[in-house]
Amino acid sequence: MRGISFINELYGPEWELKVAQRRHARFVNTAMLVTGLGAAVSDALADGRVVSGVGGQYNFVAMAHALPEARSILCVRATRTSRGTLSSNIVWSYGHTTIPRHLRDIVVTEYGIADLRGRTDSEIVAALVSIMDARFQDEFVAAAKRARKLPRDFRVPDAARANLPHILRERLAPWCAQGEFPELPFGSDLTQEELVLAKALRHLDEQRHTMGGKVRLAFETLTKGGTRRDLDSYLARMQLAQPRTFKERLYRRALRAALKQVKR
Repeated sequence: MRGISFINELYGPEWELKVAQRRHARFVNTAMLVTGLGAAVSDALADGRVVSGVGGQYNFVAMAHALPEARSILCVRATRTSRGTLSSNIVWSYGHTTIPRHLRDIVVTEYGIADLRGRTDSEIVAALVSIMDARFQDEFVAAAKRARKLPRDFRVPDAARANLPHILRERLAPWCAQGEFPELPFGSDLTQEELVLAKALRHLDEQRHTMGGKVRLAFETLTKGGTRRDLDSYLARMQLAQPRTFKERLYRRALRAALKQVKR
């Protein structure tokens, strides 16, 4: 066991040993957002709200550039859903950054890998287009063209137009059927039942934030909230197997409908 001052920093005591031990190092971190020119957002929002501490992320990214043959890998989900609204996690610009653009390196989403180190701005933008969700590519490309970071005749590659969740699920389906790509590949204390419930509850939460979502939620509750015996264990886990009030009976129907959506 060594102190953080040893692990997170290259310079200082024993720096020759650190360099020798960390040849070909790969520093893997996660981020919330990546901007069009390769900066990363990992700890706070544009309005100053802090989401988490930076931790050692900046240190490891900087170390990847200081060490010979080392690389920094930042993993980010292509999209997020907040209050019923879907947004891209690859954005043209943002009001806060954790990792500055001059330390850009490798960015990974579920749609692929963008190697940004040592590339021009236009090459970086094109690489990020290829790994972002297809539903946000046109807006992103238009912003890049306005900033003169892409040529006017740039077109999104046909292969990148397939960067959509349902196409990704179809491509991975044969391996998922064989038990590959589990929900939490490194294990979890959550049971399979709890993982399914988490999806159902997330579905309910997403629906309640918009008028359209509320209408769909009401419709699903009324039409799809009926009895189904294979869902009894989930209801028992949420203490809704024997509802005692009208509100609990309504919750049970809503949860049944959500479970049917995530388990189909």
